[in-house]
Amino acid sequence: MWYLCVFYHRLLDYRKPEVEALAELFGAFGDEVDHHNHNQSRSLEWRLPEDYHTDSPFHYVDLPSEDIARKIANRSILVKGMYEVWGEGSCFEELEEAVREYPDERKLPYLTCESTFKINMDSFGKVISSEERKERIKRLAFIPFKGRVDLRNPEHKFWLVETDNYGSNNGLPPIIQKRIFFGREVGAADRKLLPTYQLKSRTYLGPTAMDAEMALLMANQGLAEAGKLVYDPFVGTGSILVAAAHFGAMTMGADIDIRVVRDGRGPDCNVWSNFKQYGLPEPISLLRADNNLPPWRAGLKEVFNAIICDPPYGVRAGGRKSGGRKLLKGAVDPYTVPDDKRADHIPSTAPYSLVECVHDLLDLAAKMLVMGGRLVFFYPVLREDESVENNFPGHPCFKLVATCEQILSLRYSRVLLTMVKVASYTEEIAESARKMHLDFKENHLKWLEEGNLHSAVFAPADHLADASADSKISKDLKPKYRGKYI
Repeated sequence: MWYLCVFYHRLLDYRKPEVEALAELFGAFGDEVDHHNHNQSRSLEWRLPEDYHTDSPFHYVDLPSEDIARKIANRSILVKGMYEVWGEGSCFEELEEAVREYPDERKLPYLTCESTFKINMDSFGKVISSEERKERIKRLAFIPFKGRVDLRNPEHKFWLVETDNYGSNNGLPPIIQKRIFFGREVGAADRKLLPTYQLKSRTYLGPTAMDAEMALLMANQGLAEAGKLVYDPFVGTGSILVAAAHFGAMTMGADIDIRVVRDGRGPDCNVWSNFKQYGLPEPISLLRADNNLPPWRAGLKEVFNAIICDPPYGVRAGGRKSGGRKLLKGAVDPYTVPDDKRADHIPSTAPYSLVECVHDLLDLAAKMLVMGGRLVFFYPVLREDESVENNFPGHPCFKLVATCEQILSLRYSRVLLTMVKVASYTEEIAESARKMHLDFKENHLKWLEEGNLHSAVFAPADHLADASADSKISKDLKPKYRGKYI
């Protein structure tokens, strides 16, 4: 059945992939999944209202049942509401005609005298005064409501939603003509989660702590739920694991900095205290571990249901791996830490390029994820000509199912990559992955290997202009419609 899915007008690239992921989680595609069939269709059918821009918050989606639609809407972060539309039109006369033609067997169960109801009104791109709202709601008198109005806790909520041609200079996607929708609310997002988990009230924070909204979106992309084990190999202060734990998942994390995972800023200000603050189950374990030298014993594999992380890519914090410059260059021999210094010893580390970090992450996920498990991670890209090349790292064990760009500045953005494990890890696949890594390393941007993203992002504008005569970075920074910048 078709439902009107109304999104919050933000993070445009993330909206449909989140709904697709939640549809997978709640069984919209059936229980039997053939992970080895790469061509198996696992996507929803979408369509736009007539004459609507693709970035509009209004989309129709085909879902198998109202129960699934409700579950998706209630858990989603970016879905404002999911509605069974009884009618739509460019004016109230067309709306009334459409509502009257809607089948009675779909309407009458919600109009009985035993039920309670409430009619809400919403608009997009325009402000409607309270008096205008009342007048519009009165024009719905043709609908035979027999129940009692309950403004606090109604059994059924109905919505009158209006959009209009508000012009093209307010940064919103263009609309050709006025449109009015009327329908029954099936489900709505709980945006109270965002102020609950906002970073400014978090007990323990670091410079790269993930924003609460984005962490919850990543947890949804990873299909976090009760009974699943979620791992973050770059755990930091635990923001992503907090989001996964909110949805009931068991969590586990690792970080190369032992001061972060063991000490924090004291006994009441550390990663563990972030979970205590929200009354969430604590992680099964937090490890001091190096993504370049994973601690798992030989033969251990297919443990995690999801790996969700934000690898260090060198803008606010650079990647580190074990060894130290002198040790890696062979200037000094490997050493053993004396027993009396082990407790306070902090191992030396060396720079860890993003291309090497991502290769190790893909290799770890190929070994440690269960079949059908998800790898969700951010990948930074430099923006050329206001676009991003579709050139992302891959692995034979994984199928890329979603790419969601978040523009962070005029010069660079980060893309949330969601991959599903579709093949078991073998030595042959490991060799194939190594060749893919070398090919990617040779043909991609030099900054990826040298860790120069920070320099590219923060280089002076005149330096960039001199470096490329064809650079278009000096384009108008405020286009009429800003699209993904929202």
